Amino acid sequence: MKAIWTIARREYAAYFTSPIAYVYLVTFLVVTCWIFFRTFFLVGQADMRVFFSVMPWIFLFFVPAAAMGKWAEERKQGTLEILFTLPLRDRDVVLAKFAAGLALIATALLLTLPLALSVAGIGDLDWGPVIGGYLGLLFLGGAFLSIGLCASAFTENQIIAFITGVAACFVLLMAGTPLVSGGAGAAAGVLSYMGLGSHFESISRGVVDSRDVVYYLSVIGFFLYVNLKIIEARARK
Repeated sequence: MKAIWTIARREYAAYFTSPIAYVYLVTFLVVTCWIFFRTFFLVGQADMRVFFSVMPWIFLFFVPAAAMGKWAEERKQGTLEILFTLPLRDRDVVLAKFAAGLALIATALLLTLPLALSVAGIGDLDWGPVIGGYLGLLFLGGAFLSIGLCASAFTENQIIAFITGVAACFVLLMAGTPLVSGGAGAAAGVLSYMGLGSHFESISRGVVDSRDVVYYLSVIGFFLYVNLKIIEARARK
């Protein structure tokens, strides 16, 4: 556990040793605030439904962008081989990179809290769905991140890793929507359960169902396991 914490702290600090993290966070906030306030005053209600409805689509691009260089850059610079020579378990390295990326996502979400406080200052904000929405975004971000890390482990090209990560996240996000599951017949229930978006919508209503939590943890665990197997295969080569 100590090794995971040490590597995760180093990985998180590495985001801020260059302008990348600052550009990432500023761009994220600008896009989020613009989309939110563009419709908030038109709706005329003191709630965060608009915010939570667009965040999965913003995450669809921003989370894979945070993950695309985690393994690809290591391979490109040749530091992956050095990492394998250290007295660390591959599992610890994978978990540490995931923890660092999740910490960056949590930082981005934390910076959006003034939006909720502003809405609460304007009207009577129901904090139940807000807390559920932020928790759902953290789970959704973790799922997107695990997929993005898996895509990054496949290639040393960050652009390919980004496109692959976005495409995979998009497929799972759309799987549970009526557009896809509506005409699936008997498979509609399966597709609905597989969809990342449908589980997020459930949590964002303020009702944290254990089935949604287990689903997200299962998705994260599966893709981190695949990530580990890819890295182990690279290490053997």
